[in-house]
Amino acid sequence: MDSRELVNEINTALALQLLPTLDKEALVAKLAEHINFLITTDFQKLIFVLYRVDVNETKLKALLNQHPGADAGKIIAALLVERQEEKIISRSQHRPTQPPENDEERW
Repeated sequence: MDSRELVNEINTALALQLLPTLDKEALVAKLAEHINFLITTDFQKLIFVLYRVDVNETKLKALLNQHPGADAGKIIAALLVERQEEKIISRSQHRPTQPPENDEERW
C-alpha cells in the first residue's frame, strides 16, 4: 500500500497536514501525539473523529482495557491507521473497471 495515500487519507479525515513522506511507523507516532493532545484538550473532537472514521468502538475499548498502562494515543492511532488502510483496500477492490477503448461499446 502506498504510504502517501494513507497519509493523505489521515490528513483529510483529521484535518491535519502531516508530511506525505512519512512511513507507517512515523505516521502512527505523529498521529499518537495529536490524539494525546485531543484527549487532554478536546475529547469531544476526538470522539467525533473516531466516529467519522468509523473506528470499531468495541475493539478500541477492549485494547484500552487489555493495556491499561499503555499510551492510549498510540493504541487509538494504530486503530485509525488500520481503519483507513481497510477503506483504501476496499475502495481499490470496488473501483469500476475502465470503459472499453473503442467507441462502439460506449453509449
